[in-house]
Parts: sequence; C-alpha cells; structure tokens
Amino acid sequence: MTARTASTPLRIKRLALGLAAVALLAGQGCASVSRETTGSIDRSGRGAGQVAAMPTAQIDGALRSYGEAYEQNPKDKGTGMAFAAVLQMAGRNDQSLAVMQQVAIANPSDRDVLSAYGKALAAAGNLPKALETIRRAQTPDRPDWRLFSAEGAILDQMGQSDTARTLYRKALDIQPNEPTVLSNLGMSYVLTNDLASAEQYLREAARQPGVDSRVKQNLALVVGLQGRFDEAKQIASAELAPDQAKANVAYLQQMLSQQNTWSMLKD
Repeated sequence: MTARTASTPLRIKRLALGLAAVALLAGQGCASVSRETTGSIDRSGRGAGQVAAMPTAQIDGALRSYGEAYEQNPKDKGTGMAFAAVLQMAGRNDQSLAVMQQVAIANPSDRDVLSAYGKALAAAGNLPKALETIRRAQTPDRPDWRLFSAEGAILDQMGQSDTARTLYRKALDIQPNEPTVLSNLGMSYVLTNDLASAEQYLREAARQPGVDSRVKQNLALVVGLQGRFDEAKQIASAELAPDQAKANVAYLQQMLSQQNTWSMLKD
C-alpha cells in the first residue's frame, strides 16, 4: 500500500469531521426570511432556516437591511434573530453572538431565542455555555423537538455522538420525519466516519416535502465523500434554478477539493 493510499481515509475523515461540524450547527437556525422578499423578516422567529439557504450574492445586502432594522429596534425578536443568522452566514460569529446576547436579555424566557442564542454560542466556540443555554430553554412538561436537536448538535461537537443521537431520536418521536433532525442525525454519523449510515438518514431527510436545500447539499457531500461524483453533482443541482444549481455544484467541488480530496478520490 502506498503512502498516498494509506493517508486517504484519514484525510477524508478529517474533511468529513469539518463538514459535519458546520452542517450540524447550520441545521439549528430558527430565524427565517420570506422566500419572496429578501428583506422580509419572519417575526415569529420560527421557520425552515431560510436565512441559511440564502445565495451568497444576497448576503451583503441582507447584512445591510437587517443591520439597519436591528439598529432601529434591537429588542425585536425576529429582527435580532434574522440579523444574527445572516452574520453567521458571513462568518461574523462574534458579532452574531453579541446580537443574540442582546436579544436574549430582552427575551429571557423565549425558547426560540434561547435556542438561537445557544447556536450562536456554539458557533463562537463556547460549547459548554451553549449546552447550558439550550438545556435551560427545555422544559420536561413541554419538550421542544428543536431544543432536543440543538442539544444533540452541540453534544456531537463535544464528541458525545451516542448521547446526541438519543436526543435526535427523541426529537423525531415528537416531530416524525423532520428533515432538519434527520439531517443532523445523518451528519452525526459523518462525525464518526460511518458514511453509509449518514447517507441513509440524509436520503430519508431529502425525501421529505419542502426540504431545505441545505439537506440536499449535505447528502451530495456525503455521496461525494464516497467517491460517487456524478451522482453527487446530480443531487447538488436537482430541482434548482440553473444559477443556484451551478453555485451548489461549485460549493460541492470546493468542499471536496479541500486537502485534494476530490482529486484523490476521483483518481
């Protein structure tokens, strides 16, 4: 066995760990934006994470519009959560956390806010505080599947994948076939390099009605990590407008080309 061949599984595993860490946290977004109008905020604070599905070209404009709305009313739940979500999309995790701290101060008992605050803490690297915040939001008499899923995502980042998967299954008991939870469960298996199990759950997630495009991107990545590149490209571009399909395939190739993984596996 050559040195290159021997090192390939390790490189794939390292890439898979990084991809799963990002995908798990991304799957916990609560703020959303109207599909019709980029600047329209869903002030309920709930939704399918449409902010996180925003094309890159729109992020700068969204930062300006949400930033202006936040300055006018920093205590508004929907505005703050949407602004924090876009800041995370732009990689400005410290600022996102600062925004969510202010929203949490203004809404100390709101479970959606505490969940998003926990996500911001996790994105900024403060996993113990994130876990504490999520657990504080959960109530035994009215368990929230979103909080079980968020707690699982944080535990996965802390290396406690078995406990995390138990929480994902609790979430699925409350909300059967929820694609974001199935996606997190799938990416949990990526973290332990079980790509076959990861693909199984991600395919199940991708079959659900109204599934977020991020779930299909996760599936495409896992299929690509197993060396099935034509199939991965098909998944990444299926049922999308041409420009978005092209962007998704470019993103897939970019992720899989880290540490030359795309070239190594394709060869």
